[in-house]
Amino acid sequence: VPVIPSNSPSVSGQSWCVAKPGASQTSLQLALDYACGLGGADCSQIQQGGNCYSPISLQNHASFAFNSYYQKNPSPQSCDFGGAASLVSTNPSK
Repeated sequence: VPVIPSNSPSVSGQSWCVAKPGASQTSLQLALDYACGLGGADCSQIQQGGNCYSPISLQNHASFAFNSYYQKNPSPQSCDFGGAASLVSTNPSK
């Protein structure tokens, strides 16, 4: 079994699913409701009292939910949300 050194570079091709800048509030809210509901994303962190509740913005909350869903279903098709989401290659959590 090969041993992967702990100082290896980050995995190339890693991606995150975030809310598209300029997406309408309505489409973000609908997509957020889907991701946290039928989509099965873990949205506990964006509920009041959660670690990612602040800053309180639909854009931030939607991005968190979209990415949670995408990480559970890692295919380009699972990051669309009716055109409200897109893939990025830099970690958006900064």
